[in-house]
Amino acid sequence: MSEPRPAPTVGQVVLGRRLLDLRERAGLKREDAARVLRVAPATVRRMEMAEVSFKIPYLQLLLKAYGVGDEEADAFVRLAEEANKPGWWQRFHDILPGWFSMYVSLEGAAALIRSYEPHFVPGLLQTEDYARGVLRAGAVGQTSPEDIERHVALRMERQELLARPDAPRFWAVVDETALRRPVCGPKVMRAQIDKLLEVMALNHVTLQVVPFAGGPHPGTYGPFVLFRFAMSELPDMVYSEYLTGAVYLDARSEVATYLEVMDRMAAQAATAHRTKEILRDLRKEL
Repeated sequence: MSEPRPAPTVGQVVLGRRLLDLRERAGLKREDAARVLRVAPATVRRMEMAEVSFKIPYLQLLLKAYGVGDEEADAFVRLAEEANKPGWWQRFHDILPGWFSMYVSLEGAAALIRSYEPHFVPGLLQTEDYARGVLRAGAVGQTSPEDIERHVALRMERQELLARPDAPRFWAVVDETALRRPVCGPKVMRAQIDKLLEVMALNHVTLQVVPFAGGPHPGTYGPFVLFRFAMSELPDMVYSEYLTGAVYLDARSEVATYLEVMDRMAAQAATAHRTKEILRDLRKEL
């Protein structure tokens, strides 16, 4: 059996879906594929669901059984070898929950990230001091100061995503509450607002504030993030976090509901231009 990982890389997810598609096109069931490998059908399922790393000899046997040509099979194996390499975030495995490892992987592969945040500035837009204040406030149990600093370092490294030449489009809707909630005092909040104004100058970053005066809106249930990918094998996904974990949704009906809610909130929120004015006014109040 292949060794399990805390969370799959996006490459493993994509190749797992391709492997499932190749099997189905070959007209084979999982039981048939399992007989080729002389393993239980559950092992084939785990490979297709990206629950384990790919064993290259297993892949080679399956691709041959599925009628894949040598050249295409060699390319598939090379991609699998690359996908099996741990993501950069695995350096933080000591403090990174498995349920969030998948988030970081999806975040790095997305072409579009749409985020709704009612409580805090989105993590990709936080300053180091603001992030430290938020993480300290949320630390429950035995989280040490050293662990908090590791979490801060991880969050800062995640932000390099927006500086990449192939950076995804990032579109965030944030409640005014998140900007008025003081984190570590006026100095930190001024610096945080300055950073938001700075990143809003980037063509691929859009920030909209939902003012108090706008009244209730359909996103008041809680924060969520919607990912869209350039890879056809990956459907749109929604990430929703709770106190001790998170859920990942990819059912079309559920994702469509979240997308409609996000669109409605974007229509109700202040425009990007008006958001800049709101941010400047808030900064003057600090």
